[in-house]
Amino acid sequence: MQDNPSIQFDDQRLAKRQQLLEEGISLYPHEYKRSHTIDSIRTQFCEAGHDPSSEVISTAGRLYGVRDHGKTFFADLRDETGRIQLYIRKDALPEGKFQTFKNCIERGDIIGVTGRVFKTKVGEISIFVDDLTLLTKTLCSLPEKFHGLTNLEKRYRQRYLDLIVNEESRDTFRTRSRIISLLRNYLTNDGFLEFETPTLQPLYGGANARPFTTFHNALGQKLYLRIAPELYLKRLVVGGFEKVFEVAKNFRNEDIDTSHNPEFSMVEIYQAYADYQDMMRLTESVISSIIVNITGGVEVSFEENPISYKAPWQVMTMEDAVRTIGGVDIFAHDIDSLRKIGNEKGVEGIEETSSLREMLVLFFEALVEDKLIQPTFITDFPVENSPLAKSHRVKEGYVERFELFIAGMEIANGFSELNDPLDQMHRFEGQEEKRRLGDEEAQMHDYDFVNALGYGMPPTGGVGIGIDRLVMLITGNSSIKEVILFPSMKREQVTPETDNEAVPSDDENA
Repeated sequence: MQDNPSIQFDDQRLAKRQQLLEEGISLYPHEYKRSHTIDSIRTQFCEAGHDPSSEVISTAGRLYGVRDHGKTFFADLRDETGRIQLYIRKDALPEGKFQTFKNCIERGDIIGVTGRVFKTKVGEISIFVDDLTLLTKTLCSLPEKFHGLTNLEKRYRQRYLDLIVNEESRDTFRTRSRIISLLRNYLTNDGFLEFETPTLQPLYGGANARPFTTFHNALGQKLYLRIAPELYLKRLVVGGFEKVFEVAKNFRNEDIDTSHNPEFSMVEIYQAYADYQDMMRLTESVISSIIVNITGGVEVSFEENPISYKAPWQVMTMEDAVRTIGGVDIFAHDIDSLRKIGNEKGVEGIEETSSLREMLVLFFEALVEDKLIQPTFITDFPVENSPLAKSHRVKEGYVERFELFIAGMEIANGFSELNDPLDQMHRFEGQEEKRRLGDEEAQMHDYDFVNALGYGMPPTGGVGIGIDRLVMLITGNSSIKEVILFPSMKREQVTPETDNEAVPSDDENA
């Protein structure tokens, strides 16, 4: 029956399935009416005594531990809300059900039970089971209960199994859900409107990244998965919506590591009549609010580093950060001297760079980023690296841009948004030149966006906040794969000889 090695049905469970079918027992009934969740049972009957309650309850969930004591069983039942102990006695069940349970129902199966609630002698809230119903007969065996699922590749490929057996994973994704809900609530309560913009786009823009491409047959044209929703959200500001945001899935054709996944989540926020200083304050406020709501305080440890989110957060220009943290005063050297220093310090890309301001970015990325542990806003980026940001009002050659770093990771990126259509057109032309010279991450010239700016966009501040990395910080997970339910991985290998059967990959880091 198991033609494909990725199917992991257990032969003994298949035999029990057949036995149940021969006994006329339904293996997958359509529904089960619960009177209580497990959490509500534990709450309502927290003062229960040793004698079973007069009230009969019904609940359902997955069996975990099952302990056979001959004519009685103790078992652990778990639903989404919690765990409770079952007490199953032969003389208390309808005829034949105890033997069916003993022979054919096991750890991992999903059952419904009716019964009465009591406390054991050691104070454990339990259900004295009067009847039970098989709701789902599982055909795959769960991992050994004391160690759970520890193989990383299997945890990521079979997240459903990881969630079944690892409480830590369930907690992580509960927290992720709360973070996104709190984020939305904060913004909507502050007057922002949430919109949805295209995921398939005829032009990609809003970031420097390589896109994923596809082809639309009916339109007869190439389309791109969005790398950012920025240019569409700013079109909405042109159209008169003054406070907008989108919780967006973005796609970038880039390497996979502990802080990067090709498909990732972020929130982008735009506010008319604001600038990058306003967006820094908004970023600080919204993240601090989420931290306090989730943890109850302003300090969270990450990789053994206690991180304080108490406002105000540190603000440094990129030039100051490179000089004080990286130990290099960029503008006290010429290009040749910087190349020598950079080679000694392992700075990449300096041989292809002939601009001091672009050197500044390379030295920052190599020598400073991973040292920014406490929340730190880095400001004043070179114009060459920021084609969508407004020129700095006092520093020629720079733009009003910030990036937020926490625990050595970029968490947010924001601008005073460029709203001069002619300046934007020239910036896009500069990006086109970079593309012609081989920069695959340079942005495309979006003529329609320039045209939109021609109708007038008010002074606007914008920021994008990485949701996955924020979840990493709050849950203490050092790999982005731990906070994305189904992370991108190398496909399980397929060979012609196996007639398209899946062959597990040897690459643990796929």
